[in-house]
Amino acid sequence: MATVKPGPSTSFGPVKQVDAGPLNVGYAEAGQADGPVAMLLHGWPYDIYSFADATPLLAAAGYRVIVPFARGYGTTRFLSDDTPRNGQQAALAADVTALMDALHIDQAILAGFDWGARSANAVAALWPERCTALVSVSGYLIGSQAANQAPLPPRAEHAWWYQYYFATERGRAGYDKYRREFSKFIWQLASPMWAFGDATFARTAAAFDNPDHVTIVIHNYRWRIGLAAGEPQYDDLERRLAKLPAIAVPTITLEGDANGAPHPDPGSYAGKFTGTYEHRTIEGGIGHNLPQEAPQAFARAIADVDGF
Repeated sequence: MATVKPGPSTSFGPVKQVDAGPLNVGYAEAGQADGPVAMLLHGWPYDIYSFADATPLLAAAGYRVIVPFARGYGTTRFLSDDTPRNGQQAALAADVTALMDALHIDQAILAGFDWGARSANAVAALWPERCTALVSVSGYLIGSQAANQAPLPPRAEHAWWYQYYFATERGRAGYDKYRREFSKFIWQLASPMWAFGDATFARTAAAFDNPDHVTIVIHNYRWRIGLAAGEPQYDDLERRLAKLPAIAVPTITLEGDANGAPHPDPGSYAGKFTGTYEHRTIEGGIGHNLPQEAPQAFARAIADVDGF
């Protein structure tokens, strides 16, 4: 696989749009139309540019690469004003399969980090026939409202400070008013060794101007701790996810050696992956935004898991 120097100069072609489920999804696409599909899923507070450098590597290796904006980011919009602006995990996972259906993709390698890794985990667990293989940064991230009721030791709770801030109306207002400053601060905390520049951050921060962004982010974190309800159509999926199902598709999990965001120890989740499985720690001061900080390692993991 070719090498790449990460930076703000790498870009995608024109962003495409397609109606998928309750959304009109904005997505980037690269590579061979008839190649195996790799769908790359971003988290918060990030966007499709987390994969700007990994995408051409995968395209050059023969993959069809699909990189969507999640609901509440970039050019993705709700089709109806009446649809709840819901950030719960099952809704985000269902968005992935809806996009696959809209693009007539039967199966894909799913790869992501943060929210995107959770969505990829959920699709692999709920609909394994749609997921040929999985690359998950920070491992097994499926959760439940019930599990999130259990208190953590103080140091662990401190790492989730923003979740509790978002539980307040002051937190909603603060994130809305200072969303760029807040997001840059999260980048600095989550990737303390990553010397990203202003242009790199600004390129992604534009995605936070989405009119539903704040509502989706706040709902996501409030839903996790039981302070916001989900939608009834996702209740059955959430019951299944709350059982923390094993994932049987071939999987590589990745972790940076300098991830400053809350993340589980790899030993705690290895048993959740019951198919062919490998964990890799990526060294060199790599933080939470691993696909952007170490694009070659991320792309290599996708190519390797495809061969499991």
